[in-house]
Amino acid sequence: MVGAFQGSGVVVTGAGGGIGAALARRFAAEGARVVVNDLDAERAKRVAEEIGGIAVAGDASGIVADARDALDGTVDVYCANAGVAFGDGSADGPLDETAWAASWDVNVMAHVRAAHALLPGWLERGSGRFVSTVSAAGLLTMIGAAPYAVTKHGALAFAEWLSLTYRHRGLKVHAICPQGVRTDMLAATGSAGDLVLQPTAIEPEDVADALFEGIEEDRFLILPHPEVAGYYQARAGAPDRWLSGMNRIQQQWEAAR
Repeated sequence: MVGAFQGSGVVVTGAGGGIGAALARRFAAEGARVVVNDLDAERAKRVAEEIGGIAVAGDASGIVADARDALDGTVDVYCANAGVAFGDGSADGPLDETAWAASWDVNVMAHVRAAHALLPGWLERGSGRFVSTVSAAGLLTMIGAAPYAVTKHGALAFAEWLSLTYRHRGLKVHAICPQGVRTDMLAATGSAGDLVLQPTAIEPEDVADALFEGIEEDRFLILPHPEVAGYYQARAGAPDRWLSGMNRIQQQWEAAR
């Protein structure tokens, strides 16, 4: 893949650390001009300075225009990576509606808004690439984090819709669906993450490697944890058996708490 993105304009949201920073570094290493976006301006600036990119701070839902200007008018690749995760904080009980609203806005609607802004230009020239950082939770689920699991399903559904609707017009779409990745977000998942995600957690750089392998093979679904494919097949083929297995994990989590 060396040089495949030489001179390309790439935007990575939520790139002040974790998976986003790893993606930004990898695209820069491939010769791309990278806009590093993050709500935290200082974090965005640090990563941008490290890779010779351009920091554009702010909410991921509304940075396409500024990012396009920073890249002299052309965005070739958009990585919708920014995300939020809220845990229930208990084995039962409803979540605050503000957590649901924030999850929908960042995990789903930020992707929709970015695509809406970018599609006209991409379709006019017959090329563009949309990379959605989803999560294995979007293929499966996640205990103790209803808004995260539900909205990640939504993010995957939107990426699928983009791909099936526009692939014949030159749009490439990739959905990255890792399990645990050693980031601040994983640390914030608490005991549920410790039980389900920590044992097989990988580094953010492993996710970037998986994406570039998927790009080279022109694959939609990017699975940094290959075993997720088997879990996904089991879920589809025997949903009650799969749900019973997940319920056992739920009970294990409740007992540990």
